[in-house]
This record gives sequence, C-alpha cells and structure tokens, in this order.
Amino acid sequence: MNVLVINAGSSSLKYQLLDVDTREVYAKGNCERIGIDGSFVGHQEMGGEKQKLEVALPDHKTAIRYVFDILKTVDKPIGGIGHRVVQGGWYFPKSAVVTDETLAWVREVAPLAPLHNYAEADVIEICREMFPELGNVIVPDTAFHYNMPEHAWRYALPRDVVDAYHVRKYGAHGTSHRFIWRTVHELMGEKTHKLVSCHLGSGASLCAIEDGQCMDTTMGLTPLDGLIMGTRCGTLDPATVFYLNRVADMSIDDIDTMMNKQSGLLAVSGVSSDSRDIEEGAHGGDKNCEMALEMFYYRTAQLFAEMAASMEGVDTMAFTAGIGENSDEMRAGVAARLAWMGVKLDPELNKVRSDEPRVISTPDSAITVLVVPTNEEYMIALDVQELLG
Repeated sequence: MNVLVINAGSSSLKYQLLDVDTREVYAKGNCERIGIDGSFVGHQEMGGEKQKLEVALPDHKTAIRYVFDILKTVDKPIGGIGHRVVQGGWYFPKSAVVTDETLAWVREVAPLAPLHNYAEADVIEICREMFPELGNVIVPDTAFHYNMPEHAWRYALPRDVVDAYHVRKYGAHGTSHRFIWRTVHELMGEKTHKLVSCHLGSGASLCAIEDGQCMDTTMGLTPLDGLIMGTRCGTLDPATVFYLNRVADMSIDDIDTMMNKQSGLLAVSGVSSDSRDIEEGAHGGDKNCEMALEMFYYRTAQLFAEMAASMEGVDTMAFTAGIGENSDEMRAGVAARLAWMGVKLDPELNKVRSDEPRVISTPDSAITVLVVPTNEEYMIALDVQELLG
C-alpha cells in the first residue's frame, strides 16, 4: 500500500509518499512560508536531486493542491493519507480513521496545541474535500502516552479543575517513541524489556517503555515540560510565571513566548539553538556554550534516571532524532553522567555515522545503548495500512 504522510504546521507542510511493505520512499518534500511572502516547495523523488520551487502558496489548500500535482510525476497510486496530529487530547488513545466526529475532536482539543491542531484539522478537511475517494487517518503524537499509569499522568491539582479542563500529562513525540520501541525490540528481542527512548532534537523528550507500554514521559500538558531544548526552557518552578508577571510586569503572552522561543540552549549559550553551533563554541572556549552543554547532559541524565525509576529498572537506552542520531559528543556527555548506573560507550562505535540502528555500548555495559534513526512517517503509514488496508 502506498501512503501519503502529511505533517502540517501553521505555515508549513511536510509530505512523504512511501510504500509501506517495501519502505521505499517515492517522494518527499516540504511547503514552506505558506501565507507568507517568499513561499516555496522543496521536492525530492527517489534517486533524484532535491528541487527548490518558488511558488505562491497563499493558503494550505493551495499547498495541498500543489503537492498532489507534483506527485503526479511519481505515478504511484495513493491508497490512503496519514496525518500527523500534534495533540490528540482526551479523545485519541490510538490512531483513528477520519470522520466528521474525529475531525471535530481534533479541533476541540486544539487549545492545547493551537499553532498545530487548527492547521492540521484544516488540511485534513481540505484532503477530504479535494479527494473524497481517499481515506484519511489521524495519528496523534500523544496517543502512545495516553494509557500510561494514572500516577504518572495525573497532576496534584483539584479534581474538579483537572476534570473540567482535561489537565494532565499528554506528552509528545509518541509516534517516534513507538517506532523506537518497535525497532529496538526487533533488533534486541527478549534482551530488551525496559527501554528509555531518548528523542533529542530541537524538541526533546524521554519515554520509559516497558514491554511496549509507555510508563512515563518527560513532556507534560504541553511540549514545554521536561528537558532543556533548543529554545524551550523545560521544567522549572511554575511560580516563575507568577513572579515574572508581578515583578517584571511581563504579560502571560510575553512569558509564553520567552519560555517557548527564547529560552533553552539558545538562552544559555547566547549563540544558537543549534547544538552544532554550541559544540563549536565550546571547543573554542566559550564558557556559555560549555555551560549549555553541561546543563543539557545533566538534565538529560537526571530525567533518564527518573524514567528508569518509573519502570523500577532499565536494560536499554536508545538515542534518536537530530541530536541523538548525529552528535557523538552529546551522546558521550549524557553517557558520562550515567556512568554511575553502569553505562559504558565504546568510543569508536559512538563515532560511527550510519542510517542503520546500531549498538554503541561496550559488551560489559550494564545498560545496552543504541542509536536508532527515527522514522515517524513509516510509523504513520503503518497505522494507515492497518486501518484502511
């Protein structure tokens, strides 16, 4: 089955057309600056060079139409469309076929992720209108975490508030963490029962997975919680918001923007939100960059131990996403902070660059450590095939 996977943002749209059975990617691309001057489409077909096409994209409907037009050159029939939805809220314990009801649910929970869900719902609606013969599937990033134990997802707030406003830990990156478990289990078999999946990128989260079940994760009601990220502050005292509002006269919107877009590695390093720039600065003796790296290692190792505690043990650790897959320095820094737990990396294996999952720990490491390139698109396509095939 050929599946078109769509990941829509407020001003962007990524797409990938792939064969679920062979995993061949026939085409992929991204529509950028939708509704903004200077819009363009980056498109690449299997075995071909990436093209940058400057086209007017005033809205998502135009972008979707352009994507389907350009995919005609691929000449592969599309059997279904999978939509990454950032926030499934309280409605989606798993992926679901798009109906009037399920689409309404995506809009209803949108206040939890307003920059994403509204755009995603619009794109789903457009696909249904333009191509009514094709089935659509919603794949929420939160679904994998939905059935974690109540003691992990519940907040110690009054029940009437929690119940009325659906306040709980939802997590994110669930599709990636689910893929990591699937891949690690295929590779390691019965050697892996208690895995901490480390999705480290510009957005970052850890997930404790015991025999395929999410036991806890580091992101919370929103993706702001947990680890230090590219521009997000991660966990801090919630009273910081009240303090800055009262003493610094910052508005709630100002604080929201600061904590989501002006904090994290960017704020600590004063250089960049990109770990590559920060590593380069640290190598050059920049103390702020050195501190940014040290804080990242410390916080990741600290929350790794928290994830292990949720499972009462850990036997496997997997690095994934932009930083996790590509920065041997970051992996080594985190692993060094976990040496007390018996984590030992093989320095040479850690430096290897590969598109394949691989073990990078020593044979005598108490915890097996892997690097596993994530593939959320394939995971979404699998759900589409299961529900529509």
